[in-house]
Amino acid sequence: MNHQKSELYFLLALLIGAFVLAFFIFKPFLYALILAMAFATVFAPLHKKILVITHQYKSLAALLATVSVLIVVVAPLAFLSVQIFQEAATLYLSLIQNGGATALSGIINDAVRTINGFIPLPMEISLDLTQYAQQALSWLLQNFGFLFANAAKIVASIFIFLIALYYMFKDGEKFKAAFIALSPLQDARDESILRKLESAVNSVIRGNLVVALVQGILTAIGFTLFGVPNATLWGSVAAVAALIPGIGTALVLLPAVLYLFLHGAVLPATGLLLWGMTAVGLIDNFLGPKLAERKMQIHPFLILLSILGGISFFGPLGFLLGPLVLSLLVALLEIYTTMYQEHE
Repeated sequence: MNHQKSELYFLLALLIGAFVLAFFIFKPFLYALILAMAFATVFAPLHKKILVITHQYKSLAALLATVSVLIVVVAPLAFLSVQIFQEAATLYLSLIQNGGATALSGIINDAVRTINGFIPLPMEISLDLTQYAQQALSWLLQNFGFLFANAAKIVASIFIFLIALYYMFKDGEKFKAAFIALSPLQDARDESILRKLESAVNSVIRGNLVVALVQGILTAIGFTLFGVPNATLWGSVAAVAALIPGIGTALVLLPAVLYLFLHGAVLPATGLLLWGMTAVGLIDNFLGPKLAERKMQIHPFLILLSILGGISFFGPLGFLLGPLVLSLLVALLEIYTTMYQEHE
């Protein structure tokens, strides 16, 4: 009996050691693997349709689905990242070299003067806001600059992501069966965890992040059409603001409309206001119900916090990884609550 216990403890020690070593081996590719699992979940309906078209030829279907993700998601995000970095660098240099005498400070100063005509405000607010803008742009440049400075590493990560995504599409069911077989929980529990996690990922990414991204793109298009500078940069800010409950893209659109109006561009200001109320404002009501999974709802404020915290912890990829961690937490909490209630 004691000999069997010694064997078990020795085996457990070897297993823990192997897990630790495996973690450090896979750690450089952990982000790519997590993103691959998330995108395989989100694009599962597309993969199933391609499977039908290819007559259940798994390798070809997985390849076509992976190429679709590359064209629809990876390439546009890479282009947007480069554009955001360039505009942020230009604006930051303008703020530093001109002492804040830029379009941004012009918006702030004009807005403060206008409001000051009705409500007395200290003019130092404009200077503080400009300094905050400098700090935010500096942080953005440091993170994006790190990415571009490690271009080879980023290309390798994208390559690993695409290969992992291909095998997630091709052998996803095998991975799922292996997880269920290895898990000490009942198979029904494992199935429930996977279903709820899939629902949470779809709810957050398709129902919140995609809508916010579309609103940010439409905001950038509106800024370009009506002459607001640094349209891509402010469009990315609008995408994050779109996740704030009750405020959304108005946090970015209204100052831009005010900027155009105070600079005498009344017609462009009116056009941008109408664009924001129609194209940007109504897209949530149109796309939200079509994309969101209503089985699991996560409050938009929690999603916003997960994005900001994810960006702070993971860097720019935290825009996706933060909500994914939140999705996992919500799914596991729901499973735990169900198990506890059944136990009681």
